[in-house]
Amino acid sequence: MSLDPARGYDLIGDVHGCAHTLERLLERLGYRKQGDVWRHPQRMALFLGDIVDRGPRIREALHLVHAMVEAGQALCIMGNHEYNALAWSTPAPPGSGRHFVREHTPRHTRLIKETLEQFEGHPADWRDFLGWFYELPLFLDGGRFRMVHACWDSAMIAALRDMHPDGRINEAFVKAATDSSSFAGRVFDRLLRGTDLPLPGGMTLTGSDGFTRSVFRTKFWAEDPQTYGDVVFQPDALPDQVASQPLSQAHKSRLLSYGPQEPMLFVGHYWRRGRPAPIRGNLACLDYSAVMYGKLVAYRLDQESRLDPDKFVWVEVERPEVPR
Repeated sequence: MSLDPARGYDLIGDVHGCAHTLERLLERLGYRKQGDVWRHPQRMALFLGDIVDRGPRIREALHLVHAMVEAGQALCIMGNHEYNALAWSTPAPPGSGRHFVREHTPRHTRLIKETLEQFEGHPADWRDFLGWFYELPLFLDGGRFRMVHACWDSAMIAALRDMHPDGRINEAFVKAATDSSSFAGRVFDRLLRGTDLPLPGGMTLTGSDGFTRSVFRTKFWAEDPQTYGDVVFQPDALPDQVASQPLSQAHKSRLLSYGPQEPMLFVGHYWRRGRPAPIRGNLACLDYSAVMYGKLVAYRLDQESRLDPDKFVWVEVERPEVPR
């Protein structure tokens, strides 16, 4: 995957099937549709993954992004939802005790339901996209900036590069992830879902999305956190009595660190709200809950080495998700 240093880049957060909103954002960024491809004379779009699932126009969104990538107008990395689609569709290895890498449980079915429904009359199209997902790298390292869907783990990415230098994995790697404790399983979990910690005392929480969990998502850049509240990074806050608890030493030792002097890092995945802004000078999350009628967000990257709060561009997602 080659990046052209002469171009500017527009990094775009999780689309989740909001194709009309994506067209409105591209138009705002100065892209114009020529034939089937959205193009910009000087700039290139970089998508942070999660094009599929949940939204009303998943097939249209995939065709839009795929056409841009094929025409050299965009690059796209893999999100956890593209991986989920591959794992859902890939038979598990014999003797694993499973039918598929990602079992067809009610919970997993609910997450992929809209995608499968929207491709129901287009099975060949869906097979083509599953093949294309293997071309999406798990990370992109542009030197002065980096992209990963959820979490940059330097040691894990270095080990992955030894096996897959360009970050693109294959079916054997997906099949290996049937065992979640395998290297492949840990790579998908860490890079595409991020870091988490168990809730203390064996408690569970039901989030705003209706799923009940025994873990919560954590920052991978917190410096010297003291309490559970210092490391939480998800839409649903922890109850006050949990947030104020001191972090156990065992949990503290599991946390990652992405230092403030590292290259700029862009992630999606985390369902943020409010006005888009840097988390700090070298870290931005561009997922602002588009499919929940939030914002579809881009960052306009030029030659800067630290994030500029004025370079976030977004469109509000209207009800229903309307044509431009």
